[in-house]
Amino acid sequence: MQTDSTHTTSQSEGSTQLPQVTEPRNPGMPLDLDWVRGLQANTSAIERRAKTLPGRRSIKKAHQAAWLARAVSCIDLTTLSGDDTERRVARLCAKGRQPVRREMLEALGLPDLTVGAICVYHEMIPAAVRALNGSGIPVAAVSTGFPAGLSPFHLRIQEIRESVTAGAEEIDIVISRRHVLEGNWTALYDEMAEMREACGNAHVKAILATGELGSLRNVARASAVCMMAGADFIKTSTGKESVNATLPVTLVMLRAIREFHERTDIRVGYKPAGGISKAKDALVYLALIKEELGDRWLRPDLFRFGASSLLGDIERQLEHHLTGTYSAGYRHGLG
Repeated sequence: MQTDSTHTTSQSEGSTQLPQVTEPRNPGMPLDLDWVRGLQANTSAIERRAKTLPGRRSIKKAHQAAWLARAVSCIDLTTLSGDDTERRVARLCAKGRQPVRREMLEALGLPDLTVGAICVYHEMIPAAVRALNGSGIPVAAVSTGFPAGLSPFHLRIQEIRESVTAGAEEIDIVISRRHVLEGNWTALYDEMAEMREACGNAHVKAILATGELGSLRNVARASAVCMMAGADFIKTSTGKESVNATLPVTLVMLRAIREFHERTDIRVGYKPAGGISKAKDALVYLALIKEELGDRWLRPDLFRFGASSLLGDIERQLEHHLTGTYSAGYRHGLG
C-alpha cells in the first residue's frame, strides 16, 4: 500500500507550538492471523503493575506545569450530548483556540497553546469548522453509528463519507464488538479496512469499546487487527460504556502499539477516552506513555485525551501553581 501524504499544520514564525499532525498515515498491512492468535495478556501481572502507577511518579512545580501544558495540547475537546447546539459548539471551539488564559501562560513562561482537536457529532461539524477557521485545529467527528455501532454497515460507511465531505479531518469510528467476542478477526479486519478507505485523507481512530470486549487478551488482539487494517489511532472507548479508559487496558494497548511499531516501523497513535477528568490522572497517563513508547508519542499527532472536563481541572492546577491557592471550579468553564 502507498502511504498517504503527511498532513501538517502551519506555524507562525517563532512559535513553539507543536504541529497537530506530522506522522505519516498508517498504510496498513495484510491480516496476520498467526500474530493475532499468538497475542496473550497476563491479566494479574498487568493489573498489579497498573496499581503501582499512580504512586510511582511525582512531578512537581515547573515540571508539572510543563507536563500539564503538554496534556492540554493533546486533548480532543469533546461535546457529545443530545442537547448540543451550534452556540455550544462555538463556545467549545473558542475554548479550544485559547484553552488557558494568555496571562497565565505568560506568567508560566509557556508558549501559546491550542487543544489537539474538537470532537463532535456529525450534525455539529459545519459549526465547528466555521468556529475553528484559521486556527489549524482539526474537527474530529464520531461516526459509524456511535456509540453502539449497530446501524446497517452501508449507512456507517456513508456516514463516514458525509462527515469527511462536511469538513471533518479526523473520524472516530466504532468497531463491531461482536467480531471480537466471536473471535472473527477476518470480519473485524475487513470492516476496519473498508472504514479506513471511506475516510480518504481523514485520519481514522478506531474505538474498541474495551469495557465490552470481555478480556485484556481480546483488547490486545483487537488492537493488532485494527492497526493491521490501517487505523491511525486506537482508542479505548466511546465514553458511553459503563467501563471506559483504565490503566490496565492502556498498558495492553500501548504494548500492542509498541509491538506493531517494532514489526512494521509504523507508528500508531493512542487515545484514552472516558472518565479522565483530573490533572493528576493525565500525568499518570503521560508518564506511562513515556515509559512504554517514548517521547515521540507525547505529541498530539500520536496521543490524545478524549475529554470534556479535564481541561478545566488542568487550568485550575496551573493557576494553583502560580498563586498557591485553588480557585473555584466555575472560573474554568469550557465556554
